[in-house]
Amino acid sequence: MKIGFVGAGRMGRPMVDRLRAAGHDVTVLARRPQSRMAAESDGLTWAGTVSATVREADAVFVAVLRDDQVRSVCLGPDGAVAAMRRGATLVQHTTSDPRTAQLLAEAGAGRGVGVLDAALSGGPHDVAAGRLTLWVGGDEALLDRMRPVLGTYASSVMFVGGPGDGQRVKLVNNALFVAQVGLAIDAVRLAGSLGIEEAAILAALQHGSGASRGLGVVASGGSVDAVAGRIGDLMHKDVTVVREVARSAGADLGIIGTVLSSDAVERKVLRRANAPDLTH
Repeated sequence: MKIGFVGAGRMGRPMVDRLRAAGHDVTVLARRPQSRMAAESDGLTWAGTVSATVREADAVFVAVLRDDQVRSVCLGPDGAVAAMRRGATLVQHTTSDPRTAQLLAEAGAGRGVGVLDAALSGGPHDVAAGRLTLWVGGDEALLDRMRPVLGTYASSVMFVGGPGDGQRVKLVNNALFVAQVGLAIDAVRLAGSLGIEEAAILAALQHGSGASRGLGVVASGGSVDAVAGRIGDLMHKDVTVVREVARSAGADLGIIGTVLSSDAVERKVLRRANAPDLTH
C-alpha cells in the first residue's frame, strides 16, 4: 500500500518504521532542511509539501502534536483532504478536540475520502513492539478494511462509534490515567505521614487491590519526583484538552476533575509552580 505520513517525532517515527517493515511504500512529510537530511540519512522517501506527500497515497496517517496542527495539515485548500485521491483513507492519530474529527469526516465525505478517528493509547515502545491500542471512530466497514495496516503497530484496534468518539474515549482515558497518577502520588504522601518509606509503599501497593496503571508509572520511575520529567509535558497537553472539551460540552468532570486540580497533579505531575485553584 502507498502511504503518506504527516508527522514524525516520538510516536510517528516508530509507526513509519513498522509500516515500512511490513512492506508498505511510505512517503513522509519533511518541510524543514533538517527533517529532509534526517529522512535521507535514514533512507526514507520524503516530500516537501502536504499535497506532494499525500496525493498518490492509498492511505494517509497523521500523527502531529496538537489539534491546531491537525486542522492546519488536513483542512483547507492546501491540506491533506483536498489533495487526496478519491477512495483514499485518512487515519488521524493526534489527541484532539472531537469536533476536529467531525470536521475531517465532513470534509472527507465531500471529496470521497474516508476518515478514521484513530485515537491511541501507548508510547513509542508500544508502537515499536506492535502493541499499541487504538480506539477508532468512523465507518466500521472502512476500519475493517484498514485493520491489516493498523495491525502493523497496534495489537488492539477497537471500534467505538462515529467520528469524534475515538477522541472522546481517549480523553476520558487520559483524564482517568492522570488522576490515577495523582492518587498514587498522594498515596505516597499519606504513607510517609504514617512512617512508611516511598520505595516500600510503591513496591507493596503494586501487589494489592489499589494497584493501577498510574501507580505502575510512578513505581517504575522509582520515585514521585521522577514522574513529571517523564510524562509532565504530554499530560499537560492532554489535561488541557480534556478540560476544554468538557467545558464546551457542558460536561462535569466530577471527582476526576477534583483530582486533576489537586496539588498532587498540578504540581507533582504537571509541574505547574503557580497552578491556580480550579476546584471552584
